[in-house]
Amino acid sequence: MRSILLILAALTILSHEGLSMTMTPTIREVKERHEGRLLSLPGVVSVGIGKNPDNTAVIIIGLDKPRPDTERRIPQALDGYPVKIEIIGPVKAY
Repeated sequence: MRSILLILAALTILSHEGLSMTMTPTIREVKERHEGRLLSLPGVVSVGIGKNPDNTAVIIIGLDKPRPDTERRIPQALDGYPVKIEIIGPVKAY
């Protein structure tokens, strides 16, 4: 019982000192959190996950055509994960 109380006390102190005990979200969680907002932007037809040439994870935003106004509204990173914009053309559902 005493060890549990010591652990709880330590966690309380850490949280009051501004140290976060939460885990960093996965790239999948970040993509899902922002996907709806991104897909509502003009010309955004897809939001996916891929890899950069250096093999790091990246969120890929697909546009139907070059759209400078939309591209300016898309951040370079989301919650610490880099964002890459690709022109993929229109997407058709069959």
